[in-house]
Amino acid sequence: MVPLNQNLQKLFNIAQKTTKTGIGLMSGTSLDGLDIALCSFTGNGLQTRFKLLRFITIPYPQSFKEEVQQVFARRTADLEQVTLLNAFIGNYHGELVLKALLDWGMDAAAIDFIASHGQTIYHAPKRLHQRAGYPNATMQIGDGDHLAVKTKILTISDFRQKHIVAGGEGAPLALYGDVLLGSKAGENRILLNIGGIANLTYLPADGDSAKVLCTDVGPGNTLIDAVCRKYFNMDYDRDSAIANRGEVNEILLAALLDHPFFAERAPKTTGPELFSMDYVLQAQARSGTVDIAKEDLISTLSAFTATAISNFITANIKAEGLNVFLSGGGARNPFVVARLKQALANTRIADTNSLGIDPDAKEAILFALLGNEALCGEPIAIGNNPAVLMGKFSFPL
Repeated sequence: MVPLNQNLQKLFNIAQKTTKTGIGLMSGTSLDGLDIALCSFTGNGLQTRFKLLRFITIPYPQSFKEEVQQVFARRTADLEQVTLLNAFIGNYHGELVLKALLDWGMDAAAIDFIASHGQTIYHAPKRLHQRAGYPNATMQIGDGDHLAVKTKILTISDFRQKHIVAGGEGAPLALYGDVLLGSKAGENRILLNIGGIANLTYLPADGDSAKVLCTDVGPGNTLIDAVCRKYFNMDYDRDSAIANRGEVNEILLAALLDHPFFAERAPKTTGPELFSMDYVLQAQARSGTVDIAKEDLISTLSAFTATAISNFITANIKAEGLNVFLSGGGARNPFVVARLKQALANTRIADTNSLGIDPDAKEAILFALLGNEALCGEPIAIGNNPAVLMGKFSFPL
């Protein structure tokens, strides 16, 4: 028998381990920083058990944010900048992983794998681009080979492409982790992540996978953050301080909600390619609200996020005793959460701490879980969602 080469032998050995130690990396559309979740896993699929060992978000410097924003969610961009950033981000994320491990007093040799989401720069489902002959598409940069070589750790990356090839839109991938970690017999649950975009997974009490729904529902923090940067020189509305100084403009709110996306059947995906500053400015022009106070604009956009979410839940999820568990930056936005609780008065709303999952770490944990599945799992059929194992392997040597 011909022996396996060194990389394949190591991959085989890791896949056979009873307990694996992996790092999940998440860099979202808000460009706040890199979420790094160090996890241990036993089992796979519905038998998966995990423990969050360490978590940190390392903020990005303003210079890096500006570099990414040059190519982020733009139909036209500097191709050289995209190419350079693909390599740079892979190396940079590797440096941040090594920094985190150093701070935690851990050796890279103790880590079995890294599962990296990469940095989304453009999301283009067919419903959005509407170009004949072209499929659903999405692009995340931050090359896995660079990350693997930098850290000397096996790296799994570029998860979204297989989902698209199998008939999905490449998002939201939270479905698989939410089902494995968040389901509970006898309890109707929604796991709602309010990041740049808001997405949710409905987990029915009877465990019927045909009823599971995972979908984007509209903007999360992306518009609030964009207006904070533009008019207040702030990355986001900390503790809803700006929103609480303003008033919701109902005329503008109605204009913001007047888009075909909200009437489309789920599952569906979206991104800052649609929900951008241009979207806000066009809604203001249509509604004659260009001159409203900037505080009122933040209040209205915050209400827009909450209303889009609550409208979707009310219209699409008919379940008794519904429990909603929040994660993402929006879970720490008091204005948005209060509006949600007001609109969903008969629904219990808490954050994912109630499930033993750090709401800030949830997305990074889910990608670590996808990495574990890529190593030792089998495709899982969940309703009509693609049953695939996702991720591309990059070896450190």
